[in-house]
Amino acid sequence: MSTSDRRELLLREAEEIEDEELREFILEFLEDPVITFTDVEAKITLEESPAAPKAHHSYPGGLIDHTVSVARISRSLADVFSSTYGLDVSRDYLTAAALLHDIFKYYQYEYDEITGGFKQREDWYLAHDFSIIAELSFRGANDYLIRIISEAHGKTLSRTPEGRVLHLADSADAKMASELQDAVFRACVDIEREANGKVLAIKLFNALMRNYTIFDLVPYIRGGSDVLRRFIKEEMGV
Repeated sequence: MSTSDRRELLLREAEEIEDEELREFILEFLEDPVITFTDVEAKITLEESPAAPKAHHSYPGGLIDHTVSVARISRSLADVFSSTYGLDVSRDYLTAAALLHDIFKYYQYEYDEITGGFKQREDWYLAHDFSIIAELSFRGANDYLIRIISEAHGKTLSRTPEGRVLHLADSADAKMASELQDAVFRACVDIEREANGKVLAIKLFNALMRNYTIFDLVPYIRGGSDVLRRFIKEEMGV
């Protein structure tokens, strides 16, 4: 998927927001998703960033894939909780918070030349969850939006229904992607064993994930370990 296509995924999700003022704020933010409250330069782009180098969506573009998934899962959960428990959840604020809750993760990462993947930067001191709160405040964001995002990662006690739902959606998507990726990495480890160490699992995994998203690999994961290993070996020329 191209860079412009990945950004377009985010913008299409933002169009789901019915409140005009909130929608325009989110669209404007996504058009220019950079930190302005302090002087810092990212080492990779939002579009190429993983969601987490050593965990879920660890491939290039994984951050946007995770963000879009969380927005969609959040709205689905909101519908279920509203119909089941009568919980009053704002879909607009939920979508807005989902799209921004991890947006500055890409400032935390850089390429890892040793593994071919990504790693944490050592020269940037502020975690993404603090960065987004500071930036939203600096840009004059709505207080309720800031409150929801502050609750999203489970570090602050959730008092808003949107914060609770977003936290659950974030955790659910991360867990699902992690389980799928674990299956792929196990297949790479098996290939390393078969090759008597001439192929390193971590490098094979990262090379594979530069060419395929986790969504691309699901059919082979569902086919079982033999099918998945055969696909990886054929595609990667192992």
